[in-house]
Amino acid sequence: MTKAAIASLIRPLVEPHIDGLDVTWFESGDQAMEIADSVEIGWFDMYDKPKMAEIITAATNLKWLNSIYAGIDHFPVDALRERGTIVTNGTGINAIPIAEFVVMGMLAAAKRVDKLLESQAQGEWLNGPPGNAELFESKILIIGYGAIGQQVAKTLSGFNADITAVRRTPVEDDSIIGPDEWRARLGEFDWVIVAAPATDETQHMIGADELAAMKNTAWLVNVARGSLVDQAALIAALEAKSIGGAFLDTVTPEPLPSDDPLWKAPNIFITSHMSGNATTRMFERAAQRFVENLKRYRAGEDMISVVNLDLGY
Repeated sequence: MTKAAIASLIRPLVEPHIDGLDVTWFESGDQAMEIADSVEIGWFDMYDKPKMAEIITAATNLKWLNSIYAGIDHFPVDALRERGTIVTNGTGINAIPIAEFVVMGMLAAAKRVDKLLESQAQGEWLNGPPGNAELFESKILIIGYGAIGQQVAKTLSGFNADITAVRRTPVEDDSIIGPDEWRARLGEFDWVIVAAPATDETQHMIGADELAAMKNTAWLVNVARGSLVDQAALIAALEAKSIGGAFLDTVTPEPLPSDDPLWKAPNIFITSHMSGNATTRMFERAAQRFVENLKRYRAGEDMISVVNLDLGY
């Protein structure tokens, strides 16, 4: 019988649907470590990323690693690649709440909800709106057009926005451009949304040059990883008012130290990487995908959300 190790948190959602699987339901990292080298299938997600990497490294017989996380930068990728382990990740599981967070952030920035709440807290009746931008018919660039980027576009469709998306794989669609084309067009957009994976190639893809090329009224929205944005350059751009502002769900490092200058940069929203967790359905969707992938794994069929370990996503 195939042996698996799965966190006990997910047990009620998957146990009724995995007959014939010999599962150890672990409740701690130490318990997972004890059985790591004996399992074929592992779902070792935990908040302690270094511990998780240590456990995965110890799972020398692992043939399939599943994760709810979309990014794999905290995994021992070289070891997984060397062993030929199949890795399936959580790409798209939280696309809906993340897309809703993006729209929330854009509306908050457009109408300057922060200023409205400040006036409420101070008991001050405003004589005019602190923000008067509209999402309607605005020009939007989405960098990274995977599950999250596509859901963002879908969620924004009701605003009749002019959306241009960037993706690595070319398609016959005038609204989708390649990774070598977007920088030359940055000055066209009212909103620049970053939803690309974190790789060596995307490190600081939004830097001083890119920020300088944006409209001075444009807002940057980052729901990818903090490493994709040069934060020092962003602070400089915000202080110089060379861009309109920034809505950052992700930053570097996380948690962001209380004395980091990014907190006090002007025209910025920082939301503590909450977008993917702003849902009650995350584990339900993850469990459904795992059960479906287990069927495909047993049948030798193509699985959902298999990671290309060479590309990093």
